[in-house]
Amino acid sequence: MISMIEYIISFIVHIDQHLVEIIRDFGNWTYGILFAIVFVETGLVIFPFLPGDSLLFAAGTFAAIGSLSLPTLLLVFFFAAVIGDSLNYEIGKKVGTTIRPGTLMGKMINQEKMNKAEAFFNKHGGKTIVIARFMPFIRTFIPFVAGASRMKYSYFLMYNIVGAALWVGSCTLLGYFFGNIPIVKENFSTVLIVIIFLSVIPAFVGFIKSRKSTTS
Repeated sequence: MISMIEYIISFIVHIDQHLVEIIRDFGNWTYGILFAIVFVETGLVIFPFLPGDSLLFAAGTFAAIGSLSLPTLLLVFFFAAVIGDSLNYEIGKKVGTTIRPGTLMGKMINQEKMNKAEAFFNKHGGKTIVIARFMPFIRTFIPFVAGASRMKYSYFLMYNIVGAALWVGSCTLLGYFFGNIPIVKENFSTVLIVIIFLSVIPAFVGFIKSRKSTTS
C-alpha cells in the first residue's frame, strides 16, 4: 500500500517524465490513456487521488512542443471530464443514499471528504459543480453528492459542461503557454507542487469557514 502511494506521488510530481515515456511507447494511444486517467479520477468516487490539474498542465506543455495536438487534447480532456462526472452522478443517484459506515462501499469512500463535499454542495448549490472542478478530491465527490441528492440531470449537465470547459481550458492552456518558459521548465516538479497547493487552498479555506460556523 505504501509503495503504491509513493508511486502515485512520484507520478504526480514527475508527471512530465512519465508523459515522455507514455508518448514514446504508445504514440497516438496516449490520448486514450489520458482520457482514461481523467475519466477515472472524475467518474469513480474511490479514485480522488489521481492527478488532474498537474496532468492537464503537463500535457499542455507537450502540446506546445508538438508532441501532442492541442485541439485533440482539449477535446479528449473535455469529454473525459463530462462523461466521468456524469457516471459519478449516476452512481451517486443509484447507491448514494444506501452507503453506511462499515459496508464495503463505506470503507472504500473517504467519509470525511464526502461529508465536506455534501456540506459544500448544500451551501452553494449548482455552482458547486463548477467551483469544485478546481478543488482536488472535492471535485470527485461533488457529482456523487449531486446524484444522491436527486439533482435534475439536465441541470447538473449544464454546470458539468461549463465546469469541464473552464477547468480543461485553463489548466491545459496554462501549460501550453507557460510550461516551456525556461524557469518553469527547469523547476517543473516544483511548479506542479505549487499548482496542487494552490488548488487545495479553496477547499482548506472552506473547511476553516465551516469549522468556524459550527463552533460559533
